[in-house]
Amino acid sequence: MNKPSWWKATCVCVLCASMPVVSPAQTFTILFNFDSTNGALPIGGLVQATGGSFYGTTDIGGNSAGTVFRITREGKLGTLHSFTTTDGAYVETGLLQAWDGDFYRTTTQGGANGSGTVFKITADGTLTTRYSFCSLANCADGSAPLATLIQVPTETSTGPRTRAGPYGAGTVFRITTGGKLTTLQTFDDDDGQASIGALVQATNGKFYGTTYLGGTNGFGTVFEITAGGKFRTLHNFCSEPGCGDGILPVAGLVQAADGSFYGTNNGGGANNAGSVFKINAWAR
Repeated sequence: MNKPSWWKATCVCVLCASMPVVSPAQTFTILFNFDSTNGALPIGGLVQATGGSFYGTTDIGGNSAGTVFRITREGKLGTLHSFTTTDGAYVETGLLQAWDGDFYRTTTQGGANGSGTVFKITADGTLTTRYSFCSLANCADGSAPLATLIQVPTETSTGPRTRAGPYGAGTVFRITTGGKLTTLQTFDDDDGQASIGALVQATNGKFYGTTYLGGTNGFGTVFEITAGGKFRTLHNFCSEPGCGDGILPVAGLVQAADGSFYGTNNGGGANNAGSVFKINAWAR
């Protein structure tokens, strides 16, 4: 018996509709639990190194001042260094693996002057202090660096902002892998204060960031700075009625494919619960 062609099509459709949809199972695994002796309170994220293992930091634990650790994908953890305040204390964000294969980071306290350090640590755990903050008169070089270092296409790492500086409002600095530090910007509250988020280097070669406080209205700013230290404020938050543009940007910025920068505010906005914003810096 010859059946019409539409009959086969109908059968195929029915068969497809009756096939079950199988979703992959979700698997969650604890790889390691800290117990203070090997570190505690890992605030910064992990970085996967070229060898495949992961490297990270804890804010406290070890010798009480924090640690640097390595952990395999199977969960085998090794403590590479335990800080002792003399070589730094309290590592609050993650590591940067530089082009030389070594890792760089800052501590917010400790070091020669008790005001934080920039350190280098090798994959096998050899730590070298590259700079101790508050080495200059009146802490003109700043203190207590917070945000993550970024590496730029020279031999320098452009640094996180510090809490101090001559005006007590923080700095932006550049430091070579050899430890030579240059202060690029000293905040004076009018142009920003207490910058916490990491800088982002844009496709035009300049750097962009936020300050948590300060500026014209006291609630933070968006700024631009060149590798040579030429600085300008792009936006002062709480510029709109009722702080509709938001206040207190904690995190850094991200540059999208359209060239604009996107970020978040910790407060303010139409509902006084924070905001997400976009700023086209180059048009200014």
